[in-house]
Amino acid sequence: MRNLEIQRCDSTNADFRNLIRSLDAELDERYGNLQKQYDVYNKIELLETVVVAYEEKTPVGCGCFKRADDQNVEMKRVFVWNNCRGKGIASLILKELECWAKEKGFLYSILETGSKQHEAINLYKKKGYEITDNFGQYIGNTNSICMKKAL
Repeated sequence: MRNLEIQRCDSTNADFRNLIRSLDAELDERYGNLQKQYDVYNKIELLETVVVAYEEKTPVGCGCFKRADDQNVEMKRVFVWNNCRGKGIASLILKELECWAKEKGFLYSILETGSKQHEAINLYKKKGYEITDNFGQYIGNTNSICMKKAL
């Protein structure tokens, strides 16, 4: 990775919003109409805990987290451009989000990913996440894989 920078920001960041549009397009292509059920859970308005990864000052990835409860944050919208994958960028994004959540006093990170996102599942396992029972709105959803990690 040449000259990679992870920048903390909020959901008004234009680069974050553009990356999210690309993420949504990729998920729509992968899952089709099934993806529409998640739209309500993937709102990005008024989020203060967003990171954007820049390589050579070009936005290449992003992620964010939301407070789930007093102890847990939910990681959301972790994404890296397809042509930038395999460079460890997603790992750095995740690490920055986890550090930020820990700074805010949270104890655990939870997340949901789709059953067809094998690369995401493998990344999260590699970073210490363990599959757990589906939580919240994902209970009973067989397409959802939920994971948890102590911060």
